[in-house]
Amino acid sequence: MDFRTDADGVSLSGEETGTGRPVVLLHGLTATRRYVVMGSRALERSGHRVIAYDARAHGKSDPGDDYGYERLAADLEAILDDRGIEKATLAGASMGAHTLTRFALSRPDRVAGLVIMTPAFAPDRDPGLDRWDRLANGLRSGGVEGFVEAYGTPNVPEKWHETIERVLRQRLSAHDHPDALADALQAVPRSRPFEDWEELKAIDAPTVIVASRDEVDPEHPFAVGERYAEAIPGARLVTEDEGASPLAWQGAQVSKIIAEVAAAAP
Repeated sequence: MDFRTDADGVSLSGEETGTGRPVVLLHGLTATRRYVVMGSRALERSGHRVIAYDARAHGKSDPGDDYGYERLAADLEAILDDRGIEKATLAGASMGAHTLTRFALSRPDRVAGLVIMTPAFAPDRDPGLDRWDRLANGLRSGGVEGFVEAYGTPNVPEKWHETIERVLRQRLSAHDHPDALADALQAVPRSRPFEDWEELKAIDAPTVIVASRDEVDPEHPFAVGERYAEAIPGARLVTEDEGASPLAWQGAQVSKIIAEVAAAAP
């Protein structure tokens, strides 16, 4: 079932499927809700109520004037309120992972469990703002082709180049408001979901970190995932087998991990 949720005047587009323990999916920057579990319906089939939504300026959601993590976390709370969910297992990739981390720190009472996929933010890591600005300007001036040109040749083994370029074109073609997405491309990397690793010690929900090996996904370093796993009490780190595609790209496997976390939630 499709739905729209008002978040302080910004209309967010989402869908709800299945019944059972609630799970909310949060996608990454430039993606849409379909990219968290890559279209897999395994969660619904295993008895979960799944809510997925497009972040502001993404997919079919409306633009806003604020794309910081405090605002994105408030959008998540608006989704929970609108769907009548008091507490949920949250699973998110990259920007979505940072959003749910911010939310877990500010509203721990509403978090049943966390699946933090391919985090990239670290308080001591250079966010590469010049590159994000180039991508935003490429999108504004040249649309999808301008973004792909600004992205350049991926710094990964050549066997992955075609896959990455295809996914980029698919992702960037799925947005109703490309100019607003360009705004988000500049604003989100300038925001910080937390200021210090010590803050993550406050998270007490069951947590799994999904990290990919540097060779395959250098924009989301494995070492950053390791650091989240070290900082969050009891967190478990998982990754793909050597030589396999990134675990975060394997929807059925990710769904299995999410289901395990939901089952472990109190």
